[in-house]
Amino acid sequence: MSKFGKKKKKASVGISTASLPDIVFMILFFFMVTTVMREVELKVDLTNSDLPPATEIKKLEKKSLVSYIYVGKPKQNYQRMYGTEPRIQLNAAFAELSDIYEYILAERAQRDEAEVPFMTTSLKVHQDTRMGIVTDIKQELRKASALKLNYSARKSQ
Repeated sequence: MSKFGKKKKKASVGISTASLPDIVFMILFFFMVTTVMREVELKVDLTNSDLPPATEIKKLEKKSLVSYIYVGKPKQNYQRMYGTEPRIQLNAAFAELSDIYEYILAERAQRDEAEVPFMTTSLKVHQDTRMGIVTDIKQELRKASALKLNYSARKSQ
């Protein structure tokens, strides 16, 4: 009898897939929590190419503190009801100039008191819109003491 026996071929151990569903659901949950859905459906015709060009552009740092005011022609499916003149959109609905004051107050009420001084109002205005409506909006923002103003623009080539 020999001291050393023949080595038997060992069967390879399979990889356990018991925790695989847990990992898949963790990844799914992560993407569900971190994905930001568009909150506002634009009813005015605004794409990035419709914004006026600018040479000096700076990105907004805290987008959660930004309130958006959209101005432009209504989209094709809203033109029968609202016409083709530029309209103001606050959140998901068309609004009048007099509604801007209440909109700013409502946006302030949603924020923490410490964040209110850092709030910015961003105007996204179609480049073909006349400046008169923008001036009127600025006057309403002054009444509401919303003095931090940002104009959205595209980078000029």
